[in-house]
Amino acid sequence: MSYPSFSSISRSFAPGWFAAVMGTGVLSMSTLALSAWWPPLVGPAEVLHWFNVFLFALLAVPWQTRWLRFPQAAMQTLQHPVQANFYPTFSIALLVLAAQWVQFGPYVGAALFFWWAGVILHFVFSFAVLFFMFRGEHVALDHVTPAKFIPAVGLVVMPLAGGPLLVHMDGALREWALTANIVGLGAGSMMYLGLLGLTLQRKYLHKPAQGILTPTVWIHLAPIGVIPVSFMNLAEHFPFPVVREIAAVLMALVWGFGVWWLVMASLLTWSAKAAGQLPFALSWWGFTFPLGAFAVESLRLYKIFGWSSMLVIGVLAWLMLCGFWSLTLWRTVRGVMSGAIFQPHP
Repeated sequence: MSYPSFSSISRSFAPGWFAAVMGTGVLSMSTLALSAWWPPLVGPAEVLHWFNVFLFALLAVPWQTRWLRFPQAAMQTLQHPVQANFYPTFSIALLVLAAQWVQFGPYVGAALFFWWAGVILHFVFSFAVLFFMFRGEHVALDHVTPAKFIPAVGLVVMPLAGGPLLVHMDGALREWALTANIVGLGAGSMMYLGLLGLTLQRKYLHKPAQGILTPTVWIHLAPIGVIPVSFMNLAEHFPFPVVREIAAVLMALVWGFGVWWLVMASLLTWSAKAAGQLPFALSWWGFTFPLGAFAVESLRLYKIFGWSSMLVIGVLAWLMLCGFWSLTLWRTVRGVMSGAIFQPHP
């Protein structure tokens, strides 16, 4: 089998590729956060940061080429009941890069550029993806997986960088930025609650999502990890001290659900692997960002409460993230070298 041409790669380029940018970005940030206790981690965190910037630039070429040269194929994917949910990983990658630029040095200009671009594009994708879902009759219970959370996850990710960046804005621009953060967090949180009910309904009453969809069970940890941290980021800008106390309590309660789900996701994944139902696919990147988001939430909570249990669980999640990220990157590179990963999946 000959190696596919760039044109062929672009035509079938899966929108979920940017989950790799999301996972690598959160690994860099969680590693930097852990360097507060283990300074030697600063170097690896910096390397991961710049590697992720390069990775985004590399993946953006076939992604944009697909929209420009093969718009019909791109639109067909946008209307697919499952694949469409992965399109917003591009805009979420922009938001993750903005958060990286906030943490890795005084790169305010770059952070603002990526954040505004991510906010605007993600609002577009969140409306487009859900419009086709709501407008059509092509979505069945078989299509309901935690991948449906991805548009909601992008909305709640906005305040991760958007909160800290508010101090670099003033006047009407700051008000609009704060409004965008509030709309994103509010809409994404409510969407997650509704979708959580739908996905649990499938888990209770319908056949499980297995095969290449097995890693999507980890996506639950993404909103669980992001929503409380984003709430804390915005609470710091409200003139009501009680809001910050409420945010801390909310973080702890949602984090508790995250601990429970971490165990459940591990059990379900181990069961799928033992049954031979865990083939490698790009969906394996779905292991990474949710784990990283939960690790970051755990470390943030440890700074607030000072409980060693939160630090231990956060470090455990980070170690799992390192393992999943390393394995997935290795398998992805193998797939890229052989060209097999660019073949459309049946």
